[in-house]
Amino acid sequence: MEIKIQSIHFDATEKLEAFIEKKVAKLEKTFEDIQKVEVQCKVVKPATAQNKEVSLTVSAPGNTLFVEKVSDTFEESVDLCVDSMRVQLQKMKEKMRNR
Repeated sequence: MEIKIQSIHFDATEKLEAFIEKKVAKLEKTFEDIQKVEVQCKVVKPATAQNKEVSLTVSAPGNTLFVEKVSDTFEESVDLCVDSMRVQLQKMKEKMRNR
């Protein structure tokens, strides 16, 4: 699984990148055939609360799933994204199993 992290309008720290990679790697437990994960971290309107936006794009065979969340910290946004992506992957796995 390839993980690509982009930080838009700021420089991501190594600590943040390590956190993102650790969280995203756990998605493989839910669905093994993930080919690529793109994570985009963006600061929307600096100097306001709820301004850290993270979007997660997962490429799996035959499907591309997308999640976007906004919160106070990038860590929180990543957590929310990974949680909702896990739900989407679970649903996709169920559909594939039923065919």
